[in-house]
Amino acid sequence: MAGGSFNTSAVANERAEQYKGRVTAYVIIACIVAATGGSLFGYDIGISGGVTSMDDFLQDFFPAVYKQKMHAHENNYCKYDNQGLAAFTSSLYIAGLVASLIASPVTRNYGRRASIIGGGISFLIGSALNASAVNLAMLILGRVMLGIGIGFGNQAIPVYLSEMAPTHLRGGLNMMFQVATTFGIFTANMINFGTQKIKPWGWRLSLGLAAVPALLMTVGGIFLPETPNSLIERGLTEKGRKLLEKIRGTSEVDAEFQDMVDASELANSIKHPFRNILEKRYRPELVMAIFMPTFQILTGINSILFYAPVLFQSMGFAGDASLYSSALTGGVLAFSTFISIATVDRLGRRVLLISGGMQMLTCQVIVAIILGIKFGENEELSKGYSALVVAFICLFVLAFGWSWGPLGWTVPSEIFPLEIRSAGQSITVAVNLLFTFIIAQAFLALLCSFKFGIFLFFSAWITIMTIYVILFLPETKGIPIEEMSFMWKRHWFWKRILLP
Repeated sequence: MAGGSFNTSAVANERAEQYKGRVTAYVIIACIVAATGGSLFGYDIGISGGVTSMDDFLQDFFPAVYKQKMHAHENNYCKYDNQGLAAFTSSLYIAGLVASLIASPVTRNYGRRASIIGGGISFLIGSALNASAVNLAMLILGRVMLGIGIGFGNQAIPVYLSEMAPTHLRGGLNMMFQVATTFGIFTANMINFGTQKIKPWGWRLSLGLAAVPALLMTVGGIFLPETPNSLIERGLTEKGRKLLEKIRGTSEVDAEFQDMVDASELANSIKHPFRNILEKRYRPELVMAIFMPTFQILTGINSILFYAPVLFQSMGFAGDASLYSSALTGGVLAFSTFISIATVDRLGRRVLLISGGMQMLTCQVIVAIILGIKFGENEELSKGYSALVVAFICLFVLAFGWSWGPLGWTVPSEIFPLEIRSAGQSITVAVNLLFTFIIAQAFLALLCSFKFGIFLFFSAWITIMTIYVILFLPETKGIPIEEMSFMWKRHWFWKRILLP
C-alpha cells in the first residue's frame, strides 16, 4: 500500500495540535437528528424492490410485467425486464441529481439547515403522491418529488456532520448518515415483508410510510443549530464562535476558529465555486468527488438492494422467501455499519476500503460461479445452493457496509475546502445519483443479457476501485477539515499535479 502512503502526522500538525475541546452531548444529539435524513434515502432503496415484486402493484401499473412474471416457462433472468418498471425506480434518482446541483447555492447562501428542511418537505409531498397514486403519471411525479428531497438532503447532511464533528471523531459521527441509511433499508424490507400480505393496498402503505422519516428530517431540521463554518461563511462571525465554544465544550477554540475564519475569507472571495473547482489546485478534490461515488455504485450494491426481492425471485425463491432474504441482507448492512463506526477513526479510511474491496470481490466471483454452474434459464436453484448464494450475498453486503457504504459519503464530505465545499458535495451527490439512475435503469436488462455474468461485471469494477484506493487515496484520519489541503501536497502522486 506504499503507493498511497504519506506522513499523516505531519499534515495534522499544521495547527491541529492546538485544537481544544471534547465531544459534547450537544454535538452527538445534533448529529443524530441530522443523520435521520439518511433514512429517507435508505427507506426508498429498500422499499422500491419490494413494491415492484408485489402482484397487486404490478397488476395496477405494470400489467405486462405481471403477465410475464406469471408465464409458466419464462427465462429466469428476464422475467422482470421492463423499462417502464425500471423507470419507476430510477426516475427518483435523475430528479435527485438535478436537485443536488440546485441545492449547492442554497446550502452555501442560506445554510445547511435550509437544504435539510427543504428536502424533508419535498419528500413528504412525494410520499403522499405515491401512496394515493391512481395512474402511472401520478406515481412518477411522486418519485420525482422524493428525488428532489433526496438531492437536497444528501447534499447538505454529510457536510453538516463533517463540520459539526470534532476532528478525532469525524469519521464515526459522519457515518451516522450511513447508519440511518441502512436502518431505513432494513425498516423498508421489514415493512414490505408485512404489507405484501395486505391485499390489495399493501403497496400503498409501503410507499406512504416514507412520510415518517421525512417528518423526522423536517421537524429535526427546524430545531437543529447551524454549523459554525456556515455561520462564519455567511458573515455571522461572533455567533459562529459562540456556537463553536458550545459544541466543543470550551472557550479555548482560537486555533479552530481561526482556521474557519481563514477558510471563510477565501470562500467569500470565490463567487463561482463550480467554475473554481475545475482549477488545477482543486484537481485532487474534483477527482475524488467524481470517482468515490462512481465506485460506490459500481460495487453493485444498489442493484442488490433495489431489486433484492426481484433478484431472489429470479433465482427461484418463492415470494415470501425472496422478501425474507432481502430483509436479511438489509439487517446485515445495518449491523456492518457499526463495525465501520467502531474502527474508522482507529484503523483509518484506506484499510477499511481495501479490505472491504477484497471481500466484496471474492463474494461476487463465488456467486457468479455458483449461478453459472448450478442455475439455468428455466430451472431453480436447489435449497442448498440457494442458501449458499444468500450467504455470500450477505458477506458481500457486510463488507460493503464497513467500507464503501459509509466511506463513499464520508471521504468526499471531509476533503473539500470551505470555498468549494457546497459545490464539491453537490458534484459527489449528482455523480452518485447519476450512476444510481444508470444502474437502476439498466440492471434488469443487464441481468437478462449477462445472466450470472452480472456479478463478474461488478467484480471487475471492484478490482479497479481497490487498486485506485491503494494508489491515489491518501489517509484522512485525524486531519482537521480546514487543513485537508496540506494532505494532497504530501501525497506521492497528487503533489506532482499541484506543484507550481
